[in-house]
Parts: sequence; C-alpha cells; structure tokens
Amino acid sequence: MAPRPLGPLVLALGGAVAVLGSVFFILWKTYFGHGRERRWDPGEAWWGAEPARLPEWDDWDPEDEEDEEPALEELEQREVLVVGLDGSGKSTFLRLLSGRPALEGHVPTWGFNSVRLPTKDFEVDVLEIGGSQNLRFYWKEFVNEVDVLVFVVDSADRMRLPWARQELHKLLDKDPDLPVVVVANKQDLSEAMSVVELQQELGLQAVDSQREIFLLAASIAPAGPGFEEPGTVRIWKLLLELLS
Repeated sequence: MAPRPLGPLVLALGGAVAVLGSVFFILWKTYFGHGRERRWDPGEAWWGAEPARLPEWDDWDPEDEEDEEPALEELEQREVLVVGLDGSGKSTFLRLLSGRPALEGHVPTWGFNSVRLPTKDFEVDVLEIGGSQNLRFYWKEFVNEVDVLVFVVDSADRMRLPWARQELHKLLDKDPDLPVVVVANKQDLSEAMSVVELQQELGLQAVDSQREIFLLAASIAPAGPGFEEPGTVRIWKLLLELLS
C-alpha cells in the first residue's frame, strides 16, 4: 500500500495550532485583561464556575446589611509578557517569581503559563508563551495588550542567536513604545556570551535611543538560589519601576 500524503495532516495540525492560539488569547484577555469585571480565582476552574445564587426575598434580613463589611478596593492590573526561544529559561523565571520550585530538566511549554503577583499598589499578571517555532507566531498578538515585554535569551545558545535576534526585532517593530527587558540568561555557563557581546549580536545598539530597552544578566536555573538569585531580583525590581 502506498504511503498516505502528509499534506492533509500538516494542514490539520496547522489549523489546530491556530485555533489553540486563539483560545489562549481569549482566555487570557477574559481573566487577565484590562477593565474586566470578574476577578479570576486561581483555585477556581474556569470551566466549572457556577453562577452565584440570587437571594430569595424571604432570606433578606435588614440587620445583615448593617453588618456587611465594605467592599475592598480592587487593585489595578499590570500585564507583562515573557517570551523567548524554547529552552531559554522563561518557565523557570515564572516559577521563581511565584515562589515555586523550578522543575528539573528542560520541560517545554506547549501553550502558555501565567502567574499573578500582588504588590502594594497593583497586581502584576505575567504571561509566558511557549518558544517553539509554531507558537512564536502568536507572540505579536499579545504585544499591544501588555505594559512591559520581557525577552529571555539563552546566552550560551550561540547557534540560535540569529533566530532570537530576528524574533526580538519583530516584536520591537510591532510596538515601538513598549518598554522591553532583555534577559541574558545562563550567564553562569562557561560558554555563555557576555552582556557586551549579546548587545552587539542582538543588534540592540541600533535600537532607537529614545526607547526604553534594558539588557540584564541573569543565571536563572533550577539548581540556583531561586528568587534570591541576583539577576532575578534585579529583573523584578526593574519591572516594578517600569510598571509604576
């Protein structure tokens, strides 16, 4: 029997990826977007949420109204998008920020991860989109919806640095006013390029001088010191300054 052509299979997979990306965008904007009315509880499954029961007239007691606590003021939201080629350390960065232990080994993100980090004045919603080639197409769909872009680079992955540069500049062109933090990760490896070398190789010296773009060194690793890693601390402090 002759082998079946791969064309229909490729088309089907491509369509599935497109639909999946649209679903990611809708879900994130529904629960983490600006101006939303409903606040998402991380412990609540969005697909199993039930509407609250309206009180019956017989249940109403005038004294209950007097005892009710005043509603807490809802904090403003800030959105941060974290992208970069697969294996650059994006998921580990998110886990360390949220206080969770990093996973051992390389576990690629097949979709997106998100965390909400409260601060004194606002809440920071951090969204990471997977860095595999079939997901990079969706990065630009989120750029105009966030307040800061974080682009993570594997400083030791010299072979794929041209691809990282290309993807970074696509995003820079998409929103010229968006603040960008480029993270030169894995600086602890002996084969890692220095920050000066990365600035040259990523073409950052050619970026408009009026633009807010930062290049920070980091060593975000599962076996590292976690959130106390100096690079992670610097990145978080810079994000808070940009978001304030």
